[in-house]
Amino acid sequence: MMKKLSLAVSFILASSPVLAKEEAEVMHWWTSGGESAAIRVLADAYETEGGTWKDSAVAGGSNARSAAINRMIGGSPTTAALFNTSQQYREMIAEGMLNNIDEVAKSDRWEEILPKPTLDAIKVDGHFYAAPVNIHMPGWFWYSKEAFEKAGINSEPTTIEEFFSSLDKLKSAGYIPLALGGQNWQENLLFATVLSNVGGKQLYLDVLGKRDSNTLNSQQFRTVVETFLKLKPYVDAGSPGRNWNDTTNLVINDKAGIQVMGDWAKGEFTQANKVPGQDYGCFPGLGDESLYIVGGDVFVFPKTTDAQQVSAQNKLVETMLNPETQIKFNNLKGSIPVRTDIDVSSMDICAQKGAQILKVASRQVPDGSMLMEEFRYGALKDAVTEVWNSQDMSTDTAVSIFAHALTN
Repeated sequence: MMKKLSLAVSFILASSPVLAKEEAEVMHWWTSGGESAAIRVLADAYETEGGTWKDSAVAGGSNARSAAINRMIGGSPTTAALFNTSQQYREMIAEGMLNNIDEVAKSDRWEEILPKPTLDAIKVDGHFYAAPVNIHMPGWFWYSKEAFEKAGINSEPTTIEEFFSSLDKLKSAGYIPLALGGQNWQENLLFATVLSNVGGKQLYLDVLGKRDSNTLNSQQFRTVVETFLKLKPYVDAGSPGRNWNDTTNLVINDKAGIQVMGDWAKGEFTQANKVPGQDYGCFPGLGDESLYIVGGDVFVFPKTTDAQQVSAQNKLVETMLNPETQIKFNNLKGSIPVRTDIDVSSMDICAQKGAQILKVASRQVPDGSMLMEEFRYGALKDAVTEVWNSQDMSTDTAVSIFAHALTN
């Protein structure tokens, strides 16, 4: 009897198909030190659940997005592809190029646990097409504690006047006052930060959302542009073309005083073994009521009817938004969890500041890329770069350039 049972089991095992691990090819642009460590967390989480992660890294956001789209058009899509939380993937949705992930979104109660600006960006015509993995706020201020101390700056600036005073003190003490990488997306990030801190919520939403002539020709917007132009003398000669992480290293190495950059910069401080509150400081805006620009990263899922790939896509979403994964990933990425129901007490002081502010809906505003089409957002970035890199440009001319970019 035992012999017959053994033979029967052997026959069943031999005749059963071997189930392969669900391989997921993931295309992204996270190639810097902090970013590479963060993406590894997502890969490990997926593989812990029995999948196989195939990493496809392409340097540069626009390069990676173009490569992902080309793979879709060519008939060999990846399982998932990284995009920003924006309108970058709206045309792909309209063309039927993406699978929705409604099943996971509904079972995990996304409508209840995700902030509204994020929901508005990932849900189109009643369906969820992108899995958000974080909240990145692009307008954080990072500063060298050593530089502040030696320059005689005793507290973080809370007004634009105090900010310029701090820049003057840093310049007098021999530091690069404002570390900026001269690339159009970095210059645009600085402009958006000035707009949010100087213009306030209504002007921010009107300039980037309504884009009407009355707003763009108002004295309030003129003041924003004047303030932006006033920052130019505080940037060093090595700024043009410099990468963001190389610029962050100027603050890490106490060569520069302040960098305005998204919270992904914190990943570089972490990789350099720098401790927030001890080696460097962080504040999300000027004053206790400053706006919190909600940006971030999402993964989209190219259209496929292959059952194994669909299963892999859903498993990727589930593992990426797992609470434990969210904490580990965002600790390294420098961002904060996209889920508002997660305990962040184990995270650093910068992340805790951001998570606390995120609970105040009145302080949330969408990133500019969520408020306009991709082509128009590109025109805005081009306008910012033209204004920033022109010599002796008048405020009137700069306002005209912005108005043209945002209305044509």
